Amino acid sequence: MFEQQAAVFLYAISPIHMGAGQAIGVIDNPIQRERHTGHPCFAGSGLKGAVRHSFKTLGGDESHINRLFGPESGSTDLHAGAVSFGDAQLIALPVRSLKGGYVYATCPQALARAQRLLAHLNLTRNWPTLPMVNAGECLTSHPGQLGGPSADKLHLEAFEYSATDKTCAALQTIAQDLASIGMPAGDGYTYFKEKMTSDLVVLSDSDFDYFSQNAMLIEPHVRIDATTGTASDGGLFYTENLPPEALLIAPLMASQTRSKEATDKLEAQVVMAHMKAVLHTKLLQIGGDATTGRGLVAATVVSQ
Repeated sequence: MFEQQAAVFLYAISPIHMGAGQAIGVIDNPIQRERHTGHPCFAGSGLKGAVRHSFKTLGGDESHINRLFGPESGSTDLHAGAVSFGDAQLIALPVRSLKGGYVYATCPQALARAQRLLAHLNLTRNWPTLPMVNAGECLTSHPGQLGGPSADKLHLEAFEYSATDKTCAALQTIAQDLASIGMPAGDGYTYFKEKMTSDLVVLSDSDFDYFSQNAMLIEPHVRIDATTGTASDGGLFYTENLPPEALLIAPLMASQTRSKEATDKLEAQVVMAHMKAVLHTKLLQIGGDATTGRGLVAATVVSQ
């Protein structure tokens, strides 16, 4: 039974490819997505593996790795780990905007799921109820992103949305709270925290679904023949990446360690302290293409 809980906010610094295998279609290497929403996600097993792999580099004590994450297969002392990561779900997605470069787009569904998860982790947020948002409409926290003759239109990519509330007070409260608890700390993130506060916009669930499916970063890759130095036949393939500036949230849970040796026991509070020490405010690499600078996320751990 897990005795300690925390929320891990993951803010994308670079494109991220958490692969889902190969697919038949234009994109050869798609990213992981939730089946029921289609939103990009990070599998908890992938997060746990990435943290285990980088535990020492992140400042953790190497002697704790087997205690916290479980021993390698084939070990004579098999036992479960004391740490569990849940899947990371999407909160906000950067979408190109006519004004301000990009906005942090979200939807009522994504916010409600994040609020529910935080409540289950004993981190209840009293976010106010948002006004209803229909397809083709949006909510903004300030009118600076809006244009058009009446200054009430939000232009994202090639689409136009009518702002039903230009200075939505409920959204302002949520945006400020997300910037406070979910965005990375440090001077390097001051601009982005302020942008989250001012440029978080709410689209309808269906409109947000469109961008979560079609606003990803698609990169072409060419496989070179070592003999000829030219592109191999059939060597062109396309890889999908979650774009930088996306914000996700994942649950982190801890129990006491399960090692057979009594001297190796660590209480759940100690386990969680170790995890917070190696994760909070740290830069973590997850997913594939690490040698080309992909997969960098800034982690923020929030607990009681």
